Amino acid sequence: MTDRAAQKPDGMAAYVAVTAAYWAFMLSDGALRMLVLLHFHTIGFSPIQLAWLFLLYEFMGMVTNLSAGWIAARFGLTSTLYAGLGIQIAALLMLAQLDPGWSVWGSVAFVMVVQGASGVAKDLAKMSSKSAVKLLAPDGDGALFRWVAVLTGSKNAVKGFGFLLGAALLAAFGFTPSIYAMAVVLAVILGAVALFMPAGLPRGKKSAKFKDVFSKDARINRLSAARMFLFGARDVWFVVGIPIYFYAVLSDGSHAGNRAAFFQIGTFMALWIIAYGAVQAWAPKLLGAKDKPLSRIVGQAATWVGLLTLIPFALALAALVAGGPAGWLTVTLVAGLMVFGFVFAVNSSVHSYLILAFTQAERVTMDVGFYYMSNAAGRLLGTLLSGLSYQLGGLPLCLATAGAMAGLSFLIVRRLD
Repeated sequence: MTDRAAQKPDGMAAYVAVTAAYWAFMLSDGALRMLVLLHFHTIGFSPIQLAWLFLLYEFMGMVTNLSAGWIAARFGLTSTLYAGLGIQIAALLMLAQLDPGWSVWGSVAFVMVVQGASGVAKDLAKMSSKSAVKLLAPDGDGALFRWVAVLTGSKNAVKGFGFLLGAALLAAFGFTPSIYAMAVVLAVILGAVALFMPAGLPRGKKSAKFKDVFSKDARINRLSAARMFLFGARDVWFVVGIPIYFYAVLSDGSHAGNRAAFFQIGTFMALWIIAYGAVQAWAPKLLGAKDKPLSRIVGQAATWVGLLTLIPFALALAALVAGGPAGWLTVTLVAGLMVFGFVFAVNSSVHSYLILAFTQAERVTMDVGFYYMSNAAGRLLGTLLSGLSYQLGGLPLCLATAGAMAGLSFLIVRRLD
């Protein structure tokens, strides 16, 4: 038996442990986002104020990803994974201290800080998990694409359940008890993962230098820029615009009506993310990636993002024609956004494969960190524009902005060589 063959059981065990830890984190992350969004909307926050709640979360994701690759290279992937889970627990405990008697902007500032800590936690966990796939996946036979697709797809399905969980907890138990419950569960999972994590992930090298974070590979830089606009195109409508539109349509202003709206919005967001994750996991088979060279998959990336660009523009036109909330528009939006989710999931899965295919094993944490820094920049831009575009031009401008950002991603992907 070769040395590599002897390492496979440990590699698979480490992959399973990393995936389980990532699932636990993303469940809490999805639930927390829905709890914060719906709770603060019901107490009177405007779309722009709601967007502000998530801005530091996304900004800290940028900062974290830029440095997390170096931190992991220096201190090891297990250290950054455990740190991500630990910081998320601390952020939940801090958020539970929110005082209803504070002013609106005092509450905004406090939640922004807490969300900033959560952003650090999320991207430490994400970078650690995605980098581990490059190191643990077997060679050949499309294994890398399959492993990263399974990790990413299952993560998003779990996050979708988190959206539903957050809405359900808010309706059933209220804001603060729900936050405490999530903190306790996540602490138990962190302890279990730390106890049973097998050997197999690198421990880090003291020689790693921060300047090595910045890639000299044009393909990685272009893919990172395309990723930024791709995720901006999603978050422009996903973070504020669509949830607030659906709340206006579904809620009658009563307590019972608000609770029903919470469940319906949470269910839609959950189903969207779950379906998105399922398509991500299926993408290698859909694209026939096992039998295709890297250059063909790069070409498919341009085709799929070109298709994605058309969808939000079509939905923006429908919203403009409707002129406001309408039954037929709501049905059109639900159907159109599910199609958007399908096409977006294929794009996202291809990008996640390409970054690992382009990078070298010795640079994996650096390049993945830089790539997800761009991902976080897109989410930051999309979050800001979500509140701003909805406030200025309602749903039509919100969706048209998403189309413009997808178009920019298309122009960049076409230059991938």
